Amino acid sequence: MGKCPGRYLFRMDRPERTEPLSDSEREIIQDTWGHVYKNCEDVGVSVLIRFFVNFPSAKQYFSQFQDMEDPEEMEQSSQLRQHACRVMNALNTVVENLNDPEKVSSVLALVGKAHAIKHKVEPIYFKILSGVILEVLSEDFPDFFTAEVQLVWTKLMGALYWHVTGAYTDVGWLQVSSSAV
Repeated sequence: MGKCPGRYLFRMDRPERTEPLSDSEREIIQDTWGHVYKNCEDVGVSVLIRFFVNFPSAKQYFSQFQDMEDPEEMEQSSQLRQHACRVMNALNTVVENLNDPEKVSSVLALVGKAHAIKHKVEPIYFKILSGVILEVLSEDFPDFFTAEVQLVWTKLMGALYWHVTGAYTDVGWLQVSSSAV
């Protein structure tokens, strides 16, 4: 996976920081999220199943379902459902607090540090997962995820990735590797 035990030796290419969301962009995100969050468990499960089917190397971090190949089996996994809820709840916390940049930064720092230190997840998976989330939302909620809305959500996902990779940098993880995929 491109990691060395103990220290990480390569320079991390951190993405550009995106422009802060405007008031109207925050409103668009919060309005569309309201429709998504009503079905948060099902949407989260759909996101994770697509993520694991399209990027099976991501399953290596989940001992409970890393050997599952069948999407229907994944859908029945209580551990996958629990993780889907954690992902959706973290997103919900971010969306609910878009007017409080410190809170958003703090939440994403916790997520990033936990995944870097405890779970040792390659940060590139956050970028991949962001893309999968955007795909699923635009397919499952086509009436709400117009081209304009998708652009705003893409900007939000870029900001989330920027914050998460910052947490990786803070804990000494010096490379965002693309070798994971």
